[in-house]
Amino acid sequence: MRRLALLVLLALEFAVCGCANNTPPTVTNTSTTGNWEAQLINPSGGQASLLNFVVSFKVTNSGPLSIDGFSFFNENTCFAKDFKSQTETGNASFTTDSTGHVTGTLSLKITSSTTGSVLTLTSNPDGLTGTSNGTTTTTGTLSNGQVVGTWTLTPGATASAKGCNAVNAPDATFVMCQNAPCSTVVALAKPRENLAALFDPPLSFSRPAAIQ
Repeated sequence: MRRLALLVLLALEFAVCGCANNTPPTVTNTSTTGNWEAQLINPSGGQASLLNFVVSFKVTNSGPLSIDGFSFFNENTCFAKDFKSQTETGNASFTTDSTGHVTGTLSLKITSSTTGSVLTLTSNPDGLTGTSNGTTTTTGTLSNGQVVGTWTLTPGATASAKGCNAVNAPDATFVMCQNAPCSTVVALAKPRENLAALFDPPLSFSRPAAIQ
């Protein structure tokens, strides 16, 4: 009798465990790829408008950005313009609710290997927004993405000598938009109909292993 009762209990335990393992997922995954255009604003003056750039990266939900393209729109004294003269690193963390609304954060740092200047962008809390077509069983794609936040600039020694000034003010803000110019972006020196064409070199460029 005891053996029969033990077998019944074991069967119930396996049944409970099986149900738990079949619990449907509740997380909606979202991935973002493609180009983002950034506009920097500094009411205090300076070279903010010359630091506007376009960047291409990939990330899903959270983690380091996989950056495969970057270019400033205009020449400036703080950075060299070509892609290989600086390194870019960043992180993102965002969640998607049941209605497909995406919120989260993003940070991005551009460090010049020639002038030593460092440009840092930090989003506001929930400063990254957008929409997703993902479900709990499929990974969605972020669309209508936008990031708003603040930025700082630390010029390198050689850049300072050329007139690149530090920026560390609470009113130094930025807006970054996915796959299209932001509505607040003023006219820039180069046409932006094809963002991919602005990368130097083009997006097909493979970053050398030494600076991956």
